Amino acid sequence: MTAILTWNIQNGRGCDGAIDLARIARVARTMGEADVLCLQEIARHDPAFADGADQVAGLAAQFPGYEAIFGPALSRGARHYGNLVLSRLPVLQAFNHLLPHPPAGGIKHMQRQAIEAVVQTSAGPLRVVTTHLEYYSATHRAAQVARLRMIQEEVAQNAAAPAKAAPSPYDPVPRPAALVLCGDFNLAPDDAEYRQLFQPPLVDAWRRARPGEADPLTTGLFDRVQWPKGGHCRDYFAVTPDVARRIASVDMDAATDASDHQPLRLVISD
Repeated sequence: MTAILTWNIQNGRGCDGAIDLARIARVARTMGEADVLCLQEIARHDPAFADGADQVAGLAAQFPGYEAIFGPALSRGARHYGNLVLSRLPVLQAFNHLLPHPPAGGIKHMQRQAIEAVVQTSAGPLRVVTTHLEYYSATHRAAQVARLRMIQEEVAQNAAAPAKAAPSPYDPVPRPAALVLCGDFNLAPDDAEYRQLFQPPLVDAWRRARPGEADPLTTGLFDRVQWPKGGHCRDYFAVTPDVARRIASVDMDAATDASDHQPLRLVISD
């Protein structure tokens, strides 16, 4: 089995206002051990978050034996902000994808990013991608979803027709079409961008594993200051059909208030 956890940890800030990375690690482990953790809203040396601490190093210390792959969406001198993958599976290669950031005057918006790690599972190489899409602009989200789907199409075509091998940097390293894409997509199940994302070949893992069951309320269950409308869904696992056929379980921790989002855990059989 391969277990993958995704969670927007809000820089480790719980609904009690305390920033506690050790608590994040404890809660993650209560769901069961994860081979790969995909975490969003991670800061490094930014005084606006956790007194400028290096949260990549802090989280890596909580998970000894895991390789940390940080994908900054923002790099501003010493300040960095983005997404983090922690993997105890061998990482064959990694990619940092900056997502579209079209002009949008009059609203807040920021550069967004997806981090991709190709990990070696007992069933073969698997691509794990995590992202955090724009909150304030549907136009941005649509462009970012389109880019993620474009990346998947490009990888699938390259996997089907591999390039001629040659010594480094042209040596062949696995990068399969098999994909687990996860994170905080900042879109609801009834949004147009949800329908855009979950077109073939991408499948909503929760709905595949739990037929007839709506996507869970992953955001705003406990934090009614930021989310006065209460619980709603923003976080998903999107998988390719070959992965969807191997889903053993998808679960959510609905009890923790260690962030304004809830963690999700996907288990796929080998």
